[in-house]
Amino acid sequence: MTTSQDPRKPANHSALQSGAPQDTSAEADSTSAIRTLLILGASGDLTGRLLLPGVSRLIAGGRAEGITLVGAGSDDWTPQQWQERVSDAFEQVADNATAEGKAALKAVQTSTTYHKLDVTAPGALAKLLTTVQAPTAIYFALPPAVSQKACEVLRPEDLPAGTRLVMEKPFGSDQASARTLNGALATLVPEDHIHRVDHFLGKSTVFNILGLRFANRLLEPLWNSDNIAKIEIVFDEDLTLENRARYYDKAGALRDMIQSHLLQIMAILAMDVPATLSERDVRDGIAAVLRASSIDPDFSASTRRARYTHGQIGSRQVPDYVDEEGVDPANNTETLAEVEVRVKNWRWAGVPFVLRSGKSLGRARKEAVITYKAVPHLPTGFQGVDSPTRLHIGFGPDTLTLDLDINGPGDPFTLSRVQLQADLAGDELLPYGEVLDGVLHGDPLLSVRGDTAEQCWRIVDPALEAWRDNTVPIEEYPAGSAGPGGWDSSEN
Repeated sequence: MTTSQDPRKPANHSALQSGAPQDTSAEADSTSAIRTLLILGASGDLTGRLLLPGVSRLIAGGRAEGITLVGAGSDDWTPQQWQERVSDAFEQVADNATAEGKAALKAVQTSTTYHKLDVTAPGALAKLLTTVQAPTAIYFALPPAVSQKACEVLRPEDLPAGTRLVMEKPFGSDQASARTLNGALATLVPEDHIHRVDHFLGKSTVFNILGLRFANRLLEPLWNSDNIAKIEIVFDEDLTLENRARYYDKAGALRDMIQSHLLQIMAILAMDVPATLSERDVRDGIAAVLRASSIDPDFSASTRRARYTHGQIGSRQVPDYVDEEGVDPANNTETLAEVEVRVKNWRWAGVPFVLRSGKSLGRARKEAVITYKAVPHLPTGFQGVDSPTRLHIGFGPDTLTLDLDINGPGDPFTLSRVQLQADLAGDELLPYGEVLDGVLHGDPLLSVRGDTAEQCWRIVDPALEAWRDNTVPIEEYPAGSAGPGGWDSSEN
């Protein structure tokens, strides 16, 4: 049965709080394309580095027809400064765009405007919204505390029908704050009008994983604790702070990457087969995995943290983390974190999911590694190393590598290691473009649902508390190395 719902009235907050999805209707404004993209924090790094390039690809590809771009920020920028920022982003795409794409980019650039705005001032954002064409997508490219304050001073009547709210991660700073923010958002728009952005959930990556798992009989029947020994999800970077100390020094690797991106990827890898690829079925599957997940309370055994010291990455000399500009040593921030998560259900009982992310490492490594159990019996007579079968799913670009043991050349009794490799499908939009495409066209599939945002914090909050109490010591590693001595950073 279909029910109607006024998009300005509060969503079913009790359902949201309990972790259950809402029964929202497919009203006209739920599917009508956004006419205005309003970016709050338009003068910030995120807008210039990721959002505007993503928007430009949508426009050039004809997937944001008729969109108007409006920027707002606390910096007192001139129209010329905003035009230069938009032009720099659009020029990267315009060179390879069609004539129609170039014309569309030019039209958006010509009409775009910038407004100096204090989003936390009562009535300020509401007043700006009266000047733009609805439906509007409001992108909060702001620190979490500022985004929360901005939402708290908004009233439902301030938002035109069909407004969509787009929230950057981290969504809150712990489970309690995420729940509070969910409550504030639920008073403004329905859950299916809230897009909690996780750019790791680009459409290509999500569907590459789902297609690989559920379309191959060779894999899906073996995708369980009977056959898999462990799953590792790793996002090691050779980048340093890159002028992000203001945010990163208060977040750290666990909050920045594992709490959001890596737990979401883990849930997609671990979920049961959905009935359809609709947002409801896929996000229900993700939620079920996260509700079953936890970190063992012996945090000295189930978690590790470390921070980089001075070293060299390529030709770059990197200082101690605590000497980086904007870093407060008293924060005791980790730049490398690893946690072992257990998914306590029938499919994954006993299988460790090892999630690891860090900065200033010697080698960039971005992949999930599925390690299979050894065969029950290897016939006597084979020589060489019987290594575990491993499946590697690389992220950005998405790749597939299968490690197998086969008979080596020249001696049929000697086992040798080979790798079968393939490139997985990509999208020219890149992850932020794919996420924005869902925002502009009302598809929340690639957005994090409210209940799962809270579940991710529930999983990591106890570990963060143990770290604050120094239950787990913070180790050190030289920048450009593989990590602290004794950490297993290989694919073994």
